[in-house]
Amino acid sequence: MFGLEKPPGQQKLGRSGGFPNMASVGDFNVLSSSIPATKVELSVSCRNLLDRDTFSKSDPICVLYTQAIGNKEWREFGRTEVIDNTLNPDFVRKFIMDYFFEERENLRFDFYDVDSKSPNLSKHDFLGQMFCTLGEIVGSQGSRLEKPIAGIPGKKCGTVIVTAEELGCCRDSVLMQFCANKLDKKDFFGKSDPFLVFHRSNEDGSFTICHKTEVVKNTLNPVWQAFKISVRALCNGDYDRTIKVEVYDWDRDGSHDFIGEFTTSYRELSRGQSQFNVYEVTLLSFLIETEVSFLDYIKGGTQINFTVAIDFTASNGNPSQPTSLHYMNPYQLNAYGMALKAVGEIIQDYDSDKMFPALGFGARLPPDGRVSHEFALNGNPQNPYCHGIDGVMEAYYRSLKSVQLYGPTNFAPVINHVARYAASVKDGSQYFVLLIITDGVISDMAQTKESIVNASKLPMSIIIVGVGPAEFDAMEELDGDVVRISSRGKFAERDIVQFVPFRDYIDRSGNHVLSMARLAKDVLAEIPDQFLSYMRVRGIKPSPAPPPYTPPIHVLQTQI
Repeated sequence: MFGLEKPPGQQKLGRSGGFPNMASVGDFNVLSSSIPATKVELSVSCRNLLDRDTFSKSDPICVLYTQAIGNKEWREFGRTEVIDNTLNPDFVRKFIMDYFFEERENLRFDFYDVDSKSPNLSKHDFLGQMFCTLGEIVGSQGSRLEKPIAGIPGKKCGTVIVTAEELGCCRDSVLMQFCANKLDKKDFFGKSDPFLVFHRSNEDGSFTICHKTEVVKNTLNPVWQAFKISVRALCNGDYDRTIKVEVYDWDRDGSHDFIGEFTTSYRELSRGQSQFNVYEVTLLSFLIETEVSFLDYIKGGTQINFTVAIDFTASNGNPSQPTSLHYMNPYQLNAYGMALKAVGEIIQDYDSDKMFPALGFGARLPPDGRVSHEFALNGNPQNPYCHGIDGVMEAYYRSLKSVQLYGPTNFAPVINHVARYAASVKDGSQYFVLLIITDGVISDMAQTKESIVNASKLPMSIIIVGVGPAEFDAMEELDGDVVRISSRGKFAERDIVQFVPFRDYIDRSGNHVLSMARLAKDVLAEIPDQFLSYMRVRGIKPSPAPPPYTPPIHVLQTQI
């Protein structure tokens, strides 16, 4: 058991809230072939932010933007969580970046007061911004950069502190569970609502927040849920580094009451050592797990099966007209072709036979003109496979000449098509990725949501790329970053859908290679985590990698 020390005075802590699209841990950097010297983790804190709320304090979020080399365009890299009712946030969510000594990585940190659940930043109050370079942070004393926040004329916007820490290569995670007994009663009308906050110490003696538990309501003897945290996040692989654990009583207004704290280390936790005090926090379990990576499965022989489904609805326009999204320009790919090649050419490296099913939906087929939402682009429903991405492109162009664009825009049939295959292989030897490319708003939303919820139990992921100028707001509902998708009261087991509008990735200078690289980087970024979440939930371990090839030894025989 760990004794809680109670320093004089009361401390307050902001509580964290949910916000969409936070998962980015990396972003596109113009196709550099360099291997990064290292990865660094950026931690962000602010002091004395502007207060934009009338009856409470601001609810801040930090959004990080990066600038590609030779390009002035700012692209969103990632977002922290939202912390409610505080002007002095210490954000838990970190940004992990490749660091190149020889490259200038321009960064922009924007701060907003979040007023709703909308992922659209223009719907929230701007609190200011700070510009710097990654080298500026790393090169500061203690790799800690403190700069004023600017961007609102005539206003003092506070300061931002960004700390960089080089990441170790530790792949261990630890599953821990804590309980407590006889905590202080902080609430007037009831018992306390306690939660724990974990901090790791930095080399300069300061502390960085690394985990918050859930709140256990109305008890002085809480048992918190077990949680998993990487050893890297907990102590950066340094087993003797100080870990500080604070206990707070949650308050609705964000002014959480400090109950007490204790310090420990990874080594002490792993041995179960503790001190006894009248205020007791007890470590119930401590289980070390070595994290397996996406590449461990690939090395062990897991195949990624790629299927493409293309929208042949009439809203795309007549393919013979240059205004059509399906127009076959002899000099450059159309948007469908670019999206298909961008994603397919990366995924095909993980599929040994390079045979890909290619489907279409929303067209009238010859000879009788029946409408189909699940037809083979090569015209062979028994064998819809095409050889390589070039074979898929060929089948796509042939289909444009033989089918009639029609409608409506139904996704469920092609999702169910891939799900049937995925349902037959659940041993971890295969994983399925479906790329749907579409120009319009979905017509069968209820059926599609049901198909996605059912598919979330299977080894598959779905990428939806929207092409053209249409508004795709309804599609965001399918991308479970904001709210986990549900159908008939049943929630998806995993988030398996990634939706992006292609126009967000088009290079303004007309560099289509750059556009395709940006798209592929973003839409494929979530696949490894989705893949790993399926394997972990099912308890599937990677197969051992085959032994390295050693050429046979040829014995030279001679006759005397």
